[in-house]
Amino acid sequence: MANPYAVLLDAVPVERREVDVLGGRTAYWVYGPPDAPTTIVAVHGFRGEHHGLEPVVAHLPEYRIVSPDLPGFGETAPVPDRRHDLDLYAEWLTAFAAEVAPDAVILGHSFGSIVVSAAVARGLRTPRVVLVNPIGAPALEGPRGILTRLAVFYYRAGARLPRRLGEALLRNRAIVRAMSVSMAKTRERDIRRFIHDQHDTYFSRFADRDVLHDAFVASVSHDVREFAPRIEQPTLLVAAQRDDITPIEAERHLATLFLHADLVEIPDVGHLIHYETPAEAATAIRRFLAPS
Repeated sequence: MANPYAVLLDAVPVERREVDVLGGRTAYWVYGPPDAPTTIVAVHGFRGEHHGLEPVVAHLPEYRIVSPDLPGFGETAPVPDRRHDLDLYAEWLTAFAAEVAPDAVILGHSFGSIVVSAAVARGLRTPRVVLVNPIGAPALEGPRGILTRLAVFYYRAGARLPRRLGEALLRNRAIVRAMSVSMAKTRERDIRRFIHDQHDTYFSRFADRDVLHDAFVASVSHDVREFAPRIEQPTLLVAAQRDDITPIEAERHLATLFLHADLVEIPDVGHLIHYETPAEAATAIRRFLAPS
């Protein structure tokens, strides 16, 4: 499937690296010029991996962007002997950033917004925070709360069925496609095909059902509101006006909970800003990070 952002992305240098974090091996990718004045650590969302944020990376060629796969997803193995809950992910992100990009700007998308907020609230050093499609309210209370409840049943069944059946259910391509169709808002056929291909290719690259279930529970048991009042750094929220997980009214309220927050609203897009409107997201990020 043709990547509509391929030309831009091909112009950005990229290098794959690995580093030991919390006793596990983290795979990460470094994009952009090595001497860039600003480095961004970019954290992907639930069931995703670093590829998902590449459309945004493609529109920020002047920045050095460090994009890891979360433990248990993509090419990063689970952290040994640990439950993959929010405490683990926040601890992992703090250790990862300190090791490979100390004092970098920290960006999180979707579930990554929760991980980033938790880590920063607990002391992760960063000059600025960027949250794209932040989870600003309980997922079960969103515009499609009924779908979230179905997801709870789905992940619970995947965890409790015999392992082989459970794994097959969680990786079922028809269910993955249904999820993709429900989240995509664009009417551009090529973009929709790209989104579905991305989910088909990368959405099932999790290590095992136990890690997936732990991460899902973390994603629906927390939201950014718990951590916002403790984040002192200037924060940018890039929110979608048609997000089915966090309604825009909740995002507007979320912005008031931070000490210093800017809210940029993108119309006619839902929870897939990184796929459907990466140029608009990049423009907001660039403006936020530009020297005053």
